[in-house]
Amino acid sequence: MESYDVNRLRADFPALSRKVYNRQLVYLDNTATSQTPRQVVKSIEHSYYNTKANVHRGVHTLSQEMTALQEAARERVRGWVNAPSTDEVIFTRGTTEAINLVAASYGTFFKDGDEIIVSVMEHHANIVPWQLLQNRVNVKLRVIPMDDRGVLDLDAYRNLFNSHTAMVAVAHVSNVLGTVNPVAEMISEAHSHGVPVLVDGAQAVAHQRVDVKALDCDFYAFSSHKMYGPSGVGVLYGKRELLEKMPPYQGGGEMIGNVSFEHTTFAELPFKFEAGTPDFIDIAAFKSAIDYLQPIGMDAIAAHEHELLEYTTSRLLEIPGMRIFGTAPDKDAIISFLIGDAHHYDTGMLLDKLGIAVRTGHHCAEPLMHRLGIEGTVRASFGLYNTIEECDTFIAAVKRVAMMLA
Repeated sequence: MESYDVNRLRADFPALSRKVYNRQLVYLDNTATSQTPRQVVKSIEHSYYNTKANVHRGVHTLSQEMTALQEAARERVRGWVNAPSTDEVIFTRGTTEAINLVAASYGTFFKDGDEIIVSVMEHHANIVPWQLLQNRVNVKLRVIPMDDRGVLDLDAYRNLFNSHTAMVAVAHVSNVLGTVNPVAEMISEAHSHGVPVLVDGAQAVAHQRVDVKALDCDFYAFSSHKMYGPSGVGVLYGKRELLEKMPPYQGGGEMIGNVSFEHTTFAELPFKFEAGTPDFIDIAAFKSAIDYLQPIGMDAIAAHEHELLEYTTSRLLEIPGMRIFGTAPDKDAIISFLIGDAHHYDTGMLLDKLGIAVRTGHHCAEPLMHRLGIEGTVRASFGLYNTIEECDTFIAAVKRVAMMLA
């Protein structure tokens, strides 16, 4: 793409210039976490050296400045996903905590016999929090199956709804297969039954446009560290009418209105769900990450990553014994594979010796691995800074490893 200057972008990411085992690093573990540009790190440094003070609690200048930076980040996040109000944007420690918040707080409305619909391709973070509810109330998980391509069976999904259905919780994009699920259609179906929907958007927000208003989802969860921002910061978007009736997730400072030993009242949204001192430095830097992405444009990023995906997939399939898991027609830039019967760990370890950073294992999706009949995969995932030349290096390395493990 002539207008997409990937080399200019790469210059913003110092980690990409380092060597591993005396080889140029090729970083293909972006689904687990992305690298961070200089602009974001400079934002962190500026806050630590100039405006570090606790937010929403001080009348002095530093506190006021830091509060303004945090709330500017909230507004930027609101605009990024087109949420109607900053009151509906809650900062958490990550996608996992955001989902746990909903399960623990909205889950107080569940009763014995209620059912939660999830898909077979969910990350553990969108399975285990709902199972933890079973310590309090007898809820049941109903699972949407998929075909061998990694496409959810929407007819089966529709048939899962009944009078006991209390929630749908589904990934926007599979972190293993790369499948982009038709969440808008799934949300519409759930709403026709009066059922709210939580979308795990961890793998979507850095790779495509997300509009929570257009999707009409009830909750949407995602993380900063997967979209070139700091680690330890996540977001829960929730519809105001649901958040207002939900009880607080945690108790302590910041989320209170008034406290006595007899009675406590709670703060208004979004602070009702933000107990304690937030990670205000990294929250402020999250704004810098979004500011970095916006001028590049999500359409341009998606097109670039799709080009890498198509090119690499076609070349990998030329390797004898190559098995790629996830062949959905609508797919993000993730390739999960095995070479014949070679163990994923062996493949990943050898690729690391050749300077290639990939992920191996079950990727926190063990039920999906059971469905695929395997223990784990090697996963290569692309980001905005990866290049065709890196793809060629990766392909050559996989060919070499395939020969070694044959």
